[in-house]
Amino acid sequence: MNKNSRHYDPVFKENAVLLSYVRNTVSETANELGVNPKMLSKWRSTYSKFAKGSFPGLGRKRVYYENKEIYELEKNLADSRIRLEILEKGQKYMHQGKHVLCNFIHQNRDKYPLYKMFEVLRASHSTYDLWTKQPFSKTETRVYLLKKEIKSIFFEFEQYKGVVFITRELHDRGFQISEGQVSFWLKELGLRSKVKKKFKITTNSQHNLCIAPNILNRQFKVDKPSKVWVSDITYIQIDKRFSYLTVVMDLYDRKIIGWHLSSGLSTKVTTLPAFEKAITNRAVTEGLIFHSDKGIQYANKLFTNKLVEYNCKPSMSRTGDSYDNAVMESFFNTLKREAIYKQKRLLTTSELKIVILEYIENWYNKKRIHSSLNYKSPEEFNNISHEKEDTL
Repeated sequence: MNKNSRHYDPVFKENAVLLSYVRNTVSETANELGVNPKMLSKWRSTYSKFAKGSFPGLGRKRVYYENKEIYELEKNLADSRIRLEILEKGQKYMHQGKHVLCNFIHQNRDKYPLYKMFEVLRASHSTYDLWTKQPFSKTETRVYLLKKEIKSIFFEFEQYKGVVFITRELHDRGFQISEGQVSFWLKELGLRSKVKKKFKITTNSQHNLCIAPNILNRQFKVDKPSKVWVSDITYIQIDKRFSYLTVVMDLYDRKIIGWHLSSGLSTKVTTLPAFEKAITNRAVTEGLIFHSDKGIQYANKLFTNKLVEYNCKPSMSRTGDSYDNAVMESFFNTLKREAIYKQKRLLTTSELKIVILEYIENWYNKKRIHSSLNYKSPEEFNNISHEKEDTL
């Protein structure tokens, strides 16, 4: 700070102005009080406009003296509104633990004054300061890592493994935990109930619709394109709900020729759009075998009529036998392991669509090698096949 500058309190300023009114000149008053004449003139100008409200003090708003009472009421009203807004948004976090409450305060630190949030939400300033330096305690960190590892194992093994297997796998990864604790955390995370509930409705074969015999009969080696197409539907958990991915694959080169992501399981948003994309991307040959499970989406008239329209032969897996469509099961397992379960959080619908698009179109169809294709990608396998045809 400039050593020549001085701080004058509000009372001094007001008295200086009043004294200048009874002296001959401003300069005379300024010299008497030892202040800069220009500064005194500025004080006089301010006083002529705001009178008693001219010098409210450091950090306070200058108002007309007559409006001061109204100003104070408006100020208190604004403060009350802010406090009410903080309470409405933050009260649900007050009883959820230190981490949750401090996180809310931290996320809103630029919107509301910290001291107001501490007062309204009954939070401790010192606790918040410690939290910003170390958000998780050692116990919280251990629990967080444990829950993350349980979820990772659960999804890594396609939701089929139970408490005993997960416990053993955790032991192998260095966690000391009992089967009872694993059972508790699985229930806390909601993994078992969610997977079972959605699994039951993915394929509904309890109906009296058009059931076709298993023509394919696990003959997954095909010598020509568009000779056999296989299809299936899987669910993928997203933020607060599920999405359903319908895929059509040509067994000849294992290429995904049609796929569609939907939020529902009706034929119009699953099998039909996936099939329509497939026939757009690859020509249908006479007598093409279209293999699937016995789900309603494949067995209803809307879809079977579409197969008839293109002279396709429907083929369906036997009830409860996933090996009859093992190629599609393998693809879904690979997709989830390589693309979905690697995500650090549950995706939104739009984010999931981008991930699926990138994986299928730019990785699986173009670059990922397949043992069934002599360790070539579908694109590479097709290029070699075309080269052989051109030499004949």
